[in-house]
Amino acid sequence: MAKKILVTGAAGFIGCEVSLILLSKGYTVVGIDNMNSYYQVSLKEDRLKRLEHPQFSFCKMDLADAAAMTDLFAREKFDGVIHLGAQAGVRYSLQNPQAYVDSNITGFLNVLECCRKFPQYQDAVQYGRPGVQAFEPLCGDQA
Repeated sequence: MAKKILVTGAAGFIGCEVSLILLSKGYTVVGIDNMNSYYQVSLKEDRLKRLEHPQFSFCKMDLADAAAMTDLFAREKFDGVIHLGAQAGVRYSLQNPQAYVDSNITGFLNVLECCRKFPQYQDAVQYGRPGVQAFEPLCGDQA
């Protein structure tokens, strides 16, 4: 069975590209994004169209919603998480600091807490051991 990976910020430029690479390597990908309007929503929708694939599913949700994140982790039982979701724009943070706190601090904490509560990572005990590679490199030189 294919490993299931959560990609936060999947409708963003980098999140979309990472999801495409994962899909091309046979992973099952669950993407989440809050689809906020900081960037043009139509760009995000176009990226999600590129991700239409039998092994891709999308959930519109906010990382700051702890209950929704907990439900998602409990239901999906991820093998790995690639956290790319965040509120962009330094100038915007001065105008709307709460959006930054919600997404970049509270959201990140929720991702970490869900990883702690739902440890599916059998390789976790291997971290730091010489010669053990916990994750397959997605691109570039392989160690």
